[in-house]
Amino acid sequence: MSSLQDLLAQRAEIEKKIADAQREERSVAIAKVKTLMAEHGLTAADLTGKTPTVRAAAAPGPKAGGKVAPKFRNGATGETWSGRGLQPKWLKAALASGAKLEDFAITP
Repeated sequence: MSSLQDLLAQRAEIEKKIADAQREERSVAIAKVKTLMAEHGLTAADLTGKTPTVRAAAAPGPKAGGKVAPKFRNGATGETWSGRGLQPKWLKAALASGAKLEDFAITP
């Protein structure tokens, strides 16, 4: 029976061999990928699928989720609503009491 020290030394040697084999296989795989990319004229962007679209390349517009100008205003309090998302409580109450949405529209 081997001693604990011998077994630990064997394990360390095997782990080192595994790490070396993984590094070698990885470098071979990278070389193959580079060769294929060169043969077909591919770039890293082609692999990730993050090539610029026609719209994105033409003219970058405002980012999605940005602030939007208010379209409706509460005349009594000055509170505003952009028309996106849930209606504010003041607007719901006013609409429930018979007011029309157009009554709160902000005219340019």
